[in-house]
Amino acid sequence: MKRVDPFLLMILATVGVAALLPASGSVATGFSYATSVAIALLFFLYGARLSTREAVEGLKHWRLHGTVVAATFVLFPLLGLLIQLIPAAILPTELKLGLLFLCCLPSTVQSSIAFTSVARGNVPAAICAASLSNLLGIVLTPLLTGLLLSAQGGFSARALLDVALQLLAPFVLGQLLRRWIGDWVARNRNWLKIVDRGSILLVVYVAFSEGMTQGIWGRLSLGALAALVGTCVVLLAVVLAITWFVPRRFTRADRITILFCGSKKSLASGLPMAGVLFSAGQVGLLVLPLMLFHQIQLMACAVIAGRLARQAEEPVAVPA
Repeated sequence: MKRVDPFLLMILATVGVAALLPASGSVATGFSYATSVAIALLFFLYGARLSTREAVEGLKHWRLHGTVVAATFVLFPLLGLLIQLIPAAILPTELKLGLLFLCCLPSTVQSSIAFTSVARGNVPAAICAASLSNLLGIVLTPLLTGLLLSAQGGFSARALLDVALQLLAPFVLGQLLRRWIGDWVARNRNWLKIVDRGSILLVVYVAFSEGMTQGIWGRLSLGALAALVGTCVVLLAVVLAITWFVPRRFTRADRITILFCGSKKSLASGLPMAGVLFSAGQVGLLVLPLMLFHQIQLMACAVIAGRLARQAEEPVAVPA
């Protein structure tokens, strides 16, 4: 079983700091501005790093990519809507909205590719599928969030303008400047990693600080937390089953790619987007399902990938 993600431990440590030393007043305002700048810089670097030509080439395997996109942006949101039927007495409304937001997010990149490789899947297709999912997510996630969460009373249409200014505009600018700075970004991946993780930690600190100052955590009981964990497990199990058993007409390698690219949700994209789409007072409980789902998916997919790898190594019996 995969060990606990070190970065998740950093996030939990940041939550602890916010609980003990929450930012308030002018300090909180300063952290909020710093978070906005970090998120804009993050998506600018994403745009500078992504090769448009490689993404277009990857679209040639359109049936596989279409299946992954359908799982990510159709199947997941539909399941997220079903989750809203759970009574609030079992699962509080804020957590249900957080699960719905989770269902609107793109797939992961690094872990999807890594697990596909371990399980002997189609790695080139996984690279294209995961990259395409994140590219589409810059547009589709805010649109789906606006459409679905506004119907549930948890989203402001004004946030779409913030997305255009803080996410889409920096990404497009990065794409336009990629010709001149793309090689530098590729050679200095550590900078992107620092900005990536730094922006996420800033979002978490600001969100949980706001939650502490407003006292929202007192509304979360152990029963609600247990219900959230159970819902995340069931959600992941349903998607894993569908993404493995439904695409039977694909090759085994392609099914593995669909399984791992279509069943995950990106913490790295989700936390910065939440920081843009929602107010600091909303973010705390809304991102809690994503943080739990992230670790659950890593542990479950590590077990599945190892099992698929062992199956691939087993000799095939040849009839006499």
